[in-house]
Amino acid sequence: MKRTLLIVTLAVGVAACNTKSKPDDQTAGAVKYADTVGFADFQRWKMLNELKESEAYYNQQQQAAAPAARRTTTSKSSAGTAAPVASNSTATTKKKGWSKAAKGAVIGTATGAATGAIVNKKNRAAGGVIGGVVGAGVGYLIGRDMDKKDGRY
Repeated sequence: MKRTLLIVTLAVGVAACNTKSKPDDQTAGAVKYADTVGFADFQRWKMLNELKESEAYYNQQQQAAAPAARRTTTSKSSAGTAAPVASNSTATTKKKGWSKAAKGAVIGTATGAATGAIVNKKNRAAGGVIGGVVGAGVGYLIGRDMDKKDGRY
């Protein structure tokens, strides 16, 4: 059974590697020339559009970073009267979704548990637990490093 599978795999690999087409010499040069002319026009158009998009994004970021207007709120004093209090703080945006550290820990746990169960053939449960713990630690450390680079922490 293993020999048959090996022979079939090799045959498919060899057949996949021998799919060279023979181009016609007369049309190959004309097609390449026409394609490169259109490609150069496309590259110029793409560069101009990317420049416009990046300028719009930069302007949008500048407007979002502008300081917030001064807000006044009321707070109760000990006498029970409302007194206006000035606040100059901006609202902090809370990041939504999973952090990369959490995602890394989950992925590492699953991968480590599977690998540990496969490697330890005598006691698969113990191998899975040990592999899961080690995988979770490694995945968390990698994800935490990615979060630090992104500025999440």
